[in-house]
Amino acid sequence: MDVAGVRARTTTWAFLAHVRNVRTGEEWVEVVGGRGGNRSVRSFPPEQIFAPSPRASRGTARAPLSEAPRLPL
Repeated sequence: MDVAGVRARTTTWAFLAHVRNVRTGEEWVEVVGGRGGNRSVRSFPPEQIFAPSPRASRGTARAPLSEAPRLPL
């Protein structure tokens, strides 16, 4: 997956969890990964999470997975 706003060439992320706080309505996506084999856990708003794309099309406009999911929910 791609995470908008994280600028590092060798950064890779893998989905860990989608979390929703039922009291406050907040939601976020937890991912694991980072640079060069680092396995840190980070949280991002769903609007920053995008499906992976080929290098050639990284500059084109895409919808985040929160707006255009790839799997039926």
